[in-house]
Amino acid sequence: MLLKNITQDIVFEKLEHVLHFFPDVCTCTRCRLDIAALALNQLPPRYVVTDIGAVYSRVSSLDMQIGADTVQALTRAIEVVQKGPRHAAQHHPD
Repeated sequence: MLLKNITQDIVFEKLEHVLHFFPDVCTCTRCRLDIAALALNQLPPRYVVTDIGAVYSRVSSLDMQIGADTVQALTRAIEVVQKGPRHAAQHHPD
C-alpha cells in the first residue's frame, strides 16, 4: 500500500499549462521545483491510499474549484519565483 498526496500530482500536471502564460519566467529544474513547492504550500493536501503501481482515483483533480485553486496558487508562485529566482546565474535564460 502507498500513501499518496494527489495534490502534488495535480500541481505538476497543471504546471506546464500555466507556464505557457509566463514566457519570460525561468523554467530550469530549480525554478520549476520552487514554483511547485510554493504552490503546494498554499493548497490543502489530498491523500489517498492505493496499491503500489495501481491507478488511483483522481476524481478530485477534475473538480473545477480544485483546478481553479491550483492554477491560482501556481500563478502566485510563478510571480514570486520570477521576481527572485534562487538558481545559479548560469541557469537563467537572460
